[in-house]
Amino acid sequence: MRNGIHPSYGAVVFRDRAANYTFLTRSTMTSEKTIEWEDGHTYPVVDVEISNVSHPFYTGTARVLDTAGRVERFERRYGKNG
Repeated sequence: MRNGIHPSYGAVVFRDRAANYTFLTRSTMTSEKTIEWEDGHTYPVVDVEISNVSHPFYTGTARVLDTAGRVERFERRYGKNG
């Protein structure tokens, strides 16, 4: 790897605004805002609108939008279990 061409890689806290959930990870993202973490150190914090804690796919609250009865027609044609 060449020196001086890659962004700095360090600890960053990501804060999910929708679920009020924070997690510490390593990233190249930076922020002017900081937060004091549980270990007593101060890290830059990046606010995100959605994460795996609040996304409907991961929380199990996702709904299938079926406007023309396509799911029911598929289940009738091919069976519910395959």
